[in-house]
Order: sequence, then C-alpha cells, then structure tokens
Amino acid sequence: MPKYYLYMRKSTDEEDRQVLSLESQLNELHEYAKREGLEIADEFIEAKTAKKPGRTIFNLMIKQIESNGVSGILAWHPDRLARNSMDGGKIIYLVDTGKLVDLRFPTYSFENTAQGKFMLSIAFGQSKYYIDNLSENVKRGFRQKIRRGEYPGFAPLGYTNDTKNHSIVIDPDKAPFIKKIFELYAAGDYSLDELKKITDRLGLIGKRGKPVRKSELARILRNPFYYGMMLVKGELHEASHPPLISQKLFATVQEVLENRGKPMKKGIIKFTFIGLMKCKCCGASITAETQKGHTYYHCTKKLGSCESKKFLREEDLLSQIDKIISKVHIDDETKNKMISRFEALAHEESKSSLSLSRQVQDRISELDKKMERLIDLFVEQEISQEDYKIKKMKILNDKQLLKEKLGEIEKGGGGWLEPSKNFVSTCNEASYVARQETPAAKRDFLKIIGSNFLLFDRTLFISYSCPYSFVAETDPAEKWGG
Repeated sequence: MPKYYLYMRKSTDEEDRQVLSLESQLNELHEYAKREGLEIADEFIEAKTAKKPGRTIFNLMIKQIESNGVSGILAWHPDRLARNSMDGGKIIYLVDTGKLVDLRFPTYSFENTAQGKFMLSIAFGQSKYYIDNLSENVKRGFRQKIRRGEYPGFAPLGYTNDTKNHSIVIDPDKAPFIKKIFELYAAGDYSLDELKKITDRLGLIGKRGKPVRKSELARILRNPFYYGMMLVKGELHEASHPPLISQKLFATVQEVLENRGKPMKKGIIKFTFIGLMKCKCCGASITAETQKGHTYYHCTKKLGSCESKKFLREEDLLSQIDKIISKVHIDDETKNKMISRFEALAHEESKSSLSLSRQVQDRISELDKKMERLIDLFVEQEISQEDYKIKKMKILNDKQLLKEKLGEIEKGGGGWLEPSKNFVSTCNEASYVARQETPAAKRDFLKIIGSNFLLFDRTLFISYSCPYSFVAETDPAEKWGG
C-alpha cells in the first residue's frame, strides 16, 4: 500500500479563510484515504497563512520527503499546500525529481505527467492570484474608506460604532468626561497621576469594563481623533465623525504634554508666580525664596542695581491678586442680560455673516487645491515621504481650524458671539476664582484678563486686556446700571 503524508492547513489570515475547519478536513481526508486505499505515514497539521514562505510544519514535511521519501502527499486542495510561488515550486520540483510520485486531493485530480504538472502549476498560480487579488481588493477598500473619512477600526473611548449606519457617533454618557479630561489637562495644573484619580472619582470606565489606566489617558490626550482627524499608519487624515474638542484645545494639551515630558532640574522649588512678573523699577525678572515657612517675591537685580529693596510675602501678593480679579466680576443677573442681548444682535447680524462664511469656504477650497498639488508632487517623487507627511499635517490642521471658524460663524452670526459669551462667563467666574484657595488657578485667570504684570516694592501692577479693561475701569456704583 502506497504511503502518504497527510497535510492540513487552516489559515489565520483574514484574506485566506476557508470553509472547512481542521477537524472537518481531517475527517474528510481520512475517509478519502480509506476509500482510495492510501496508507497515511504521518500527519502534518498547522494553522498559518500560505501567502509567504516560511511555514514551519510545511518545511519539516518537505525535509522529510527529501530525506526519507514517501509515495505522495494527501491534502484537501492544492491551495492548502501553497499560495506562493516558492512553495509551489518546491512541490513541483519534488515531483520532477521523483521524490514525490503522487499528489492526492479530494477536490482536485492530479496526474504525474507533463500535462498534469503543468495543470498543477496553473492551480498553484491561481491560488496565488486569488490571494493577491483579494489582498489588493481589501487594501483598495481600506484606502477608499480612509478617503471617505471613515475610521477603519473600533471607536475610541467617548465614541461608539454605529453598526447599523456603519459610522462612528458620540457616546453621550462618556463624551462629557473625555472633554473634561482635555480641559483639565490643558490648564497645566494636573499630572497624569492626578488626572487618573479624577477619572476614578468620576467613575469613567474604559472599553474593557475597567477604570481607565494612566497609559490609556496618555493615549487619549495624544489622539487627534477627538478634534475630528484620524491617525492611520502614522499619517493624519480628515475624518467624518463629529469632533469632541477644538483643534486649539488639542494643540494646548500637546504643549502641556511636551513640557511635562522635559526633565526638571533637581533641587529647584517651583513657585507659582515665578515667570509671571517683572520688576517695575529695573525690568528684571521677579524671583522667590522661602524663609521661615513663608514664600517671598523680590527682584532678581540681574540687570544691575535696583531701587526696589522690599520683599513681598505670597499671602499679601494673593490678597492683591484677589482684588485685581474681583474688579472684572459681573453678577449672574447682568451676565444673563448681556448674553441675551448678544444673542439678539447675532440674530440680526446673521445675514451679513454669509459673506464672511463664503470667504472662509474659499480659503478651505484653496487648501484642498494645495493638498492636490502636494499629492502630485509626492506621486512624482519630487518630495520625500517625510516632507509629504509634515506638509500634509499642516494643511489638514489649517483646514480644521477654518472648519471650526466656519462653524462658529454659522452658529454665532459672524464668529463673535461665542467669544463674547465666553468673556461674560469668565467675568462671572471672577469672584469664585478670587475666593478659592488655588494659587495656580488665580495665576491662569490673571493671564486671561491681563498682561504686563509689574512688581514695585510690595505692590503689583497689571494692564487689563481688552475688553476686561472696560469692566475693571467701570465704577462699581454705576456698573451695568440701567
């Protein structure tokens, strides 16, 4: 009775799936061998794709055939033996040299003749063509999906996959938490460890049903998906899903991440208001030092002699800052009246905003043309792939900013409504910031409402930014009267 090696393969490759499982193949092959009177000398079973050479079990079988010699190989179909030209060539060569006398397949008839070997080579070629063509179709579909702005994967935390409409939508339960994460980190007052504690308190649960890990938070903060883009294989693409945050907020978070990644010098104590103020007398920077448990601010005198000799204790500095912040306070009633008035003006102005909207749309069209020219340059190999990615990222980010501006115009009748409402809301928060005991929050608020912070002896001077200067300079007794 002729002896055969039984070979079975079940591919792990998505593009090379077959209907029969290993168990089904084994049953079918044993029944075929019994029916045809074939003796199975050994069985070789593996789960691996045959697209590329290098299958361990297959190569072991080939070596044994070359050294020991058997009558033939029994397999379900020629494509189980090879889907690449090298492995297919090995089989035909073994038949040519007489190491293999026969090949048996329940689904394919082989004769060890010149015509039979020719037909077998065609069968191997068809198997390779099938997998190559299928692979190219998959890649083509993948590229087309990217061009449509569809993310080719599972939605990140804060979004869900809408399987019915084949799209990605905002998760109403988790999206507010993700947005808050970005806003908190952008302020620069929280480390990733502190942010992790906050998300734990908020009860934010990750995709696997467990609390979000610190490493996952870092990935979220670096993911452009949240401002309406998607990063696929290291390249930025436009996306069709709705953004959770603005590109500006995302850029701020990246700056904070970059700065936090820089190593801090050992032995240096971080003082809250260093870097904020200059000496009014000589223009030098203001430094700080700790004495008897208290922090004192004073001129560094690095620009030469200075008439300012006095030290300002941090508690006294905070008292002055609270008064400075309180000057821009607007109460709740006034805030609501002003916002209502702004909205009425914006409604009246909506018609005139059409012209501005067209201008922004024209600029977006110019960027689209610029992108087409960039692609042409890349295709013609006039720029490197690295330069192409850098220039493409800049164009896409510029376009995203314009799209955000267009959205503001359409919502706010010219783009001024939201900034105006934010201004009033900021003023409304002034008294709360002044009352709370968080120096870092006060520093951030100062940078919003003013600039050119000068210290002379024990007095802090500030130049209020417009329009906060208008609020600060209004007499409290007459403020917003009528």
